[in-house]
Amino acid sequence: RKAFFLLARVCAVCGPSVDWWPAAMKTILETQFVEIPENVRVGIKSRVVTVKGPRGALLKSFKHIELEITKVGKKKLRLDMWFATRKQLACLQTVCSHIKNMFKGVQYGYRFKMRAVYAHFPINITFSDGGSRVDIRNFLGEKYTRSVKMRGGVLCSSTGVKDEIQLEGNDLEMVSQSAALIHQAVLVKKKDIRKFLDGIYVLDRGTVDAEN
Repeated sequence: RKAFFLLARVCAVCGPSVDWWPAAMKTILETQFVEIPENVRVGIKSRVVTVKGPRGALLKSFKHIELEITKVGKKKLRLDMWFATRKQLACLQTVCSHIKNMFKGVQYGYRFKMRAVYAHFPINITFSDGGSRVDIRNFLGEKYTRSVKMRGGVLCSSTGVKDEIQLEGNDLEMVSQSAALIHQAVLVKKKDIRKFLDGIYVLDRGTVDAEN
């Protein structure tokens, strides 16, 4: 009770804008290391990471995150984050995962397989612009043509299996976002989704080339 009245008196004098809660505890230095594969070259400049490999090159900017990325020797990256809170430290492992996905993409590539599911009206899927655009027709018997443009560096084609398509690219984010755009283009509206299960769903996630 005495502490409460003392805090009330201080607030009355100093005003309610004073922050009396203790500051979040910060970690002075947190470090993570990422191994660079044999056939991959990495360039770093101003938190912009460029990765080159057998399948091409990828570039990703991490300027929105306050950390240091340095190259230690030829086969290792060091990521340092200074005076970070718990939420900021969570970004450190996220950046490491992004860089590892870039390594995997320029080495093996990413492939998502999708399958068209329907009960009565067959879904017709065609490709245009060299596989960079997907046209979807006859969804639930509708005459409207749904057209989905793939994200940069992603190509869509048929697997040879009925009602099955595949998306290939080096950037995992672009491939997964393209698959999400196709899935969202054929969502059932104003009907019971427990009964109307028509749509195009992700069937499998993997790599274009077999991993060693």
